[in-house]
Amino acid sequence: MARSFYPIENFAPAPQQVSLLPFRFTRFFGQELLVNEAGEFIFAPEGTAYSLLEGAVDVRSLLYKDLKAKHIVYDETSSALLDVLATKIRTKYDHLSGGTKLHIFVVTLRCEHSCHYCQVSRQTASKGEFDMSRETADRSISLMLDSPSPHVTLELQGGEPLLAFDMIQYIVPKAKEQARIRNKGLDIVVTTNLACATDEMLTYFRDEEVRISTSLDGPAFLHNKNRPRPGNDSYERAIDGIERGRAILGHSNVAALMTTTAASLDHVEEIIDEYVRRDFHTIFLRPISPYGFALKTKNRTGYEMERFLEFYKQGLAHILNINRSGYRLAEIYSQILLSKILTPQGTGYVDLQSPAGGAWNVLVYNYNGDVFASDESRMLAEMQDWTFRLGNVHKDNRRSLFTSEAALRMFEVSCNQSLAGCSDCAFQSYCGADPIYHHATQGDMYGHRPTSGFCTRNMEVIKHLFSFIQEDNPETMGIFWSWLTGRPLPQKGGTCD
Repeated sequence: MARSFYPIENFAPAPQQVSLLPFRFTRFFGQELLVNEAGEFIFAPEGTAYSLLEGAVDVRSLLYKDLKAKHIVYDETSSALLDVLATKIRTKYDHLSGGTKLHIFVVTLRCEHSCHYCQVSRQTASKGEFDMSRETADRSISLMLDSPSPHVTLELQGGEPLLAFDMIQYIVPKAKEQARIRNKGLDIVVTTNLACATDEMLTYFRDEEVRISTSLDGPAFLHNKNRPRPGNDSYERAIDGIERGRAILGHSNVAALMTTTAASLDHVEEIIDEYVRRDFHTIFLRPISPYGFALKTKNRTGYEMERFLEFYKQGLAHILNINRSGYRLAEIYSQILLSKILTPQGTGYVDLQSPAGGAWNVLVYNYNGDVFASDESRMLAEMQDWTFRLGNVHKDNRRSLFTSEAALRMFEVSCNQSLAGCSDCAFQSYCGADPIYHHATQGDMYGHRPTSGFCTRNMEVIKHLFSFIQEDNPETMGIFWSWLTGRPLPQKGGTCD
């Protein structure tokens, strides 16, 4: 005799008071994509948003249960779920707690390279008057450690910082000692082209636990074209420095970044293959930044954002194929966005923050003591645009920097939740505001989204990543989760363990 059960309605009465929680939506390849305040999403049949507004979604349907689970609707049984939603939103914005974490010291403007796309106003290698003084370094260290964050990162850059190695040797022990006294954690990174790196310098970085970030734009013909220097041997010196750096500091303590110029656009697979050949497991497909010296050479090195997006998509397809072959290689920008889309965690990536990351997440201390809201705002100042100069280490403290007129103007337009074109965008919770970019490119910190390169890039990259998520191919999603969790790549045709 077959056993029968009472229908579920006998155990759980139908909800009587259904309400909507804040959500945004967009049409997406035959479906609707609905996203809640915490960035959680659901693909639903077309017309779902309209049905929600009309109160026409069947509360007994599986769709209603999914919408309730994703915090898009709530009813009289949802009180515990609302607390969960509040926790998820708080987790997403955890990067705001503790204050500024990244502090960039420009120890010199001197550089022996003359890169066409350089974002900095460089000086020749012999002009020592463009080095940071000890007094400026002392005040900068003090301001850095005034941040309420219990753990800060000090990035030493230039110009080429190794041309002022004596200043690095002054700053590193001072910063470490002061951090110890204040009971703060401290990471130190030096951003260098490695052309001038000696074994003695590399040994010093190993002994002081300083990590290295360098530039690698691709194979020799492209790197040397992008980064000219006397002798035309930038690539050879970079590769030599990477290999010696890994031998002395350890493989994981040397990272590389590339910049995409017009000359790069037809060579994305060769660039990626160069990173694999050099045994890197991350690559950041970065567009050229519209700041500093790059503005002067934009006709030679610049391009339309649409052309960069073709480059990015072709590159991501090649990277996924490399992962499918068993070599783990993560594309950093995709990894950042996938983390915001697929996990409850926020990220510390400054360009995709709301409130915008300038000052909140990063401060830049120039060689002369001027303090800027970001490296990009320092680059604007080198072009005589002082809009984002917050003050000077010799005159200001943390309070006066953050209440300066420059800071307050920027903070007013730092939340994409309140910006026209962003506030109702389905991708708002994954994106940022970036008033510095819009000031530089459109002369207006608010920005005009329909013509914004920032908006064009992020909208298209996020759509592209969502297209993979909608397709839900187990192998592709396994690769993405491997990037997010560090787990092994999936076996061919399978998912991660």
